[in-house]
Amino acid sequence: MILVTGGAGFIGSNFVLDWLARADEPVVNLDKLTYAGNPDNLASLEGDRRHVFVRGDIGDQPLVEQLLAKYRPRAVLHFAAESHVDRSIHAPGSFIDTNVVGTFRLLEGIRAYLEPLPEAERAAFRLLHVSTDEVYGSLSPAAPAFTEEHRYEPSSPYSASKAASDHLVRAYHQTYGLPVLTTNCSNNYGPHHFPEKLIPLMIVNGLAGRPLPVYGDGMHVRDWLYVGDHCSAIRLVLEAGRPGETYNVGGRSEKSNLEVVRTVCALLDELRPRGDGGSHAGQIQFVPDRPGHDRRYAVDAGKIERELGWRPLETFETGLRRTVEWYLAHPGWVERAQSGAYRDWMARQYGQAG
Repeated sequence: MILVTGGAGFIGSNFVLDWLARADEPVVNLDKLTYAGNPDNLASLEGDRRHVFVRGDIGDQPLVEQLLAKYRPRAVLHFAAESHVDRSIHAPGSFIDTNVVGTFRLLEGIRAYLEPLPEAERAAFRLLHVSTDEVYGSLSPAAPAFTEEHRYEPSSPYSASKAASDHLVRAYHQTYGLPVLTTNCSNNYGPHHFPEKLIPLMIVNGLAGRPLPVYGDGMHVRDWLYVGDHCSAIRLVLEAGRPGETYNVGGRSEKSNLEVVRTVCALLDELRPRGDGGSHAGQIQFVPDRPGHDRRYAVDAGKIERELGWRPLETFETGLRRTVEWYLAHPGWVERAQSGAYRDWMARQYGQAG
């Protein structure tokens, strides 16, 4: 048995689906079901006894302790987080509550769970904390990619809250001996991605004939990682990673935001052409840059490649095609994900109806 936090969100749900497609080991899935925690992501698991869903908050320490005592998982995989930079700029409090205080409560619950266990069970247990490359800050165009030794220099309330959670996890390993593993991933994309993030936003707006908002000059660079490749890395780190270690996970696919948007447009032109014969690229609209916008992220995944033999299987081109095709095939999921709260958020952020 494993326990997954945030398993109804984008990366968490992809991991749960991937895990149960490959093994029969049951999953207890703890998710608060905030705006990005979508039960639709897990619809295919309805009636599957291997999947136990619990609606709850990682900040509810008594609940965490109750679940740990009841199910006695051999591992906790911690995906639960507030993750959207723009939202953290407008409302940072929830990011501190979930990413910092929530992680602290989870750690305390795990510490209480492990204390009375026999030594062999404590040693075999793992907490895998899923984090982000944004904790490292911004890179200049010619700078080497982030390694695990790179200094933390977060720029947004979101990345600062994730940096704090990383430090807490590391401290609980050093102070209390918790057998922890940390992964810092680059920008994920793929199925079930909430439509406020760049790639699904471009797909959804492109299909609806709405503007495709691009911050600033569009030359902010990110390393892009297909979510299925990320899931395979997490499985491998859980299986063979060394407790106390951090592993960067990247897709070796640095792209500017504008290049990403134009590639999405080209795929939409091929797979779902506009009725007027024009290109979806004609919908691109540059909007004022957001505060503290990091110019470039790039991840050196050499450590996980050397030590654990992991490699991404998807190129950006193959992964993006799979992603666009998934959204085209699941209009009902998109419609349900676009709640009234989502439309209000889009209007406030980009000055348009959602």
